[in-house]
Amino acid sequence: MPDKAYVITGPTSGFGRRTALELAKRGTVVLVGRDAAKLDDVRGSIEDSGGKAVSVLCDLADLTSVRRAAAQIVGLGLPVTGLLNNAGVFPSRPGTNALGWDITYATNHIGPFVLTETLVPHLEDGTHVVFIVSAVEDPERRPATMSGFRGARYLSAEASARGEWQPGGSKLPGGDAYATSKQCGLATVFAFARETPRLRFNAIEPGFAPGTDLGRDANLFLRLLSKYALSPLAPLIKYWTNPGTAARLITRVLTDESDATGVYYDEKGRPMRGSAQVHDPAFNARVVAETRALLRTVPA
Repeated sequence: MPDKAYVITGPTSGFGRRTALELAKRGTVVLVGRDAAKLDDVRGSIEDSGGKAVSVLCDLADLTSVRRAAAQIVGLGLPVTGLLNNAGVFPSRPGTNALGWDITYATNHIGPFVLTETLVPHLEDGTHVVFIVSAVEDPERRPATMSGFRGARYLSAEASARGEWQPGGSKLPGGDAYATSKQCGLATVFAFARETPRLRFNAIEPGFAPGTDLGRDANLFLRLLSKYALSPLAPLIKYWTNPGTAARLITRVLTDESDATGVYYDEKGRPMRGSAQVHDPAFNARVVAETRALLRTVPA
């Protein structure tokens, strides 16, 4: 039985892949993703380096898949000391899951929420639970507004599932859905940290990272430019990062031995503030309560 195990979603590219390789130096890594071939590739890389990894198939936009994956993780019987909710999407076109819910909201918020709530009773005291979020949820965040975001546009969990956002938002395709889903993840961290003090819930804004799969919908030229020209330079630019730099930060937070909980870290690992709205305890409690209410409408 290994001393430590880490569960990570979205481990097949970008931040996730590099973080999985870092975590494999510290224990067994449970790789949670929707592409079996890509999971096998990461697992192979870890095992070739002498590490241990287990693959668990899961589509975060599919509640049945998430619940099945959570049960499989519990059934492994591993001593999980860290859960990283890293997977996310930023599609340029609207889409829905099998329930008709907005695909961005379902993948970025609902899926990680269900996975975390299902695993919480099985996690040992002191386990780290980390959510990768985004500062674009803050309407006062200058780099985000310069990029065209207008902050999160949350109305309710039910409205978000329908793909409805507060009027006056971003003109970026998918911008309001992305910002709102990421705000809900951050709200979940703050609320869960209060609800379950025996665990450590924290969030990370890893910085803008050109060349990750989050921009998979961009044209080929922009993807190549981002990956091979901009990504190597990213750590030299304020608010920017790249997968290697972000992975080291994420690993540091996920393996921190302090009792810090309810902390939101920036791309340098410093505590930061999110929007005034997301820090309001009444608001983040409402997000969690409405998410749970929405989930009760779906048969288990």
